[in-house]
Amino acid sequence: MSVFDLPISTERLVLRPFERQDAAHVARYHVLPTVQRYLIRPTRYQEDVAGAVDVMSAQRGLQRPGDTLTLALERKLDKAVIGHVSLRWSDATAGQGELLFAIDPAHAGNGFLTEALTAMMNMAFDHFRIHRVFVRCDGRNHHSAKLMQKLGMRLEAHYREHALFQGEWDEELHFAILDREWQASSKVHPLPIRERVA
Repeated sequence: MSVFDLPISTERLVLRPFERQDAAHVARYHVLPTVQRYLIRPTRYQEDVAGAVDVMSAQRGLQRPGDTLTLALERKLDKAVIGHVSLRWSDATAGQGELLFAIDPAHAGNGFLTEALTAMMNMAFDHFRIHRVFVRCDGRNHHSAKLMQKLGMRLEAHYREHALFQGEWDEELHFAILDREWQASSKVHPLPIRERVA
C-alpha cells in the first residue's frame, strides 16, 4: 500500500500522527473506566499512558498486513487531543480493514467521531483500496452501535458470551461495509458549520 499524506483536515478536526507530548491529553480519557472497558490494550494508570502514546505514535502507515495507522483527533478550536482512530490492515488477499476508535467521553455526542470515521473510511476505500471495512464493538456500547448504523454499516454478527474479557463475559457486535456500498451511501452528510462545538 502506498504512503498517505498526513495530516487529514476535516471541518473541526485535524487527524494526525501521535507525538510524545500528547500523553497529557490522552491521559484525560485513556484511563477512565468508561473508556477502559472498550480498549484492547488497558492503561489503567497514568504511567501507562506514555507507553500507549509511544505505541500509537509508531503506527504511521500501512505497508503490510497487520500494520495499523493510528491518528490523534485534534480539535482545531484549541488543539486538544480528544480521541484517536485507527485503521488496521487485517487481510491483503481479501482487502479487509478494521477500524478502532476511542473518544474522551466529555466530547462524545458532538459528531466528532462521525467526522473522523468518515475521513478514515474515505481514506481506506479511496486511497488504500480496501474492499471491506469492519468494526467490532462491545454489545453494551450502544452509542458505538448507533454510530456504525449512522455510517451505513450493517450488523453482520452478534456473539453472545463468546469470551471472557477483563473478568466479564463479552458480547461482541460485528459491523461492516463494502467499498461499493460506501461510495453509494447517502447516509453520511457533511456536518453543518453551525453544529455546536464542545
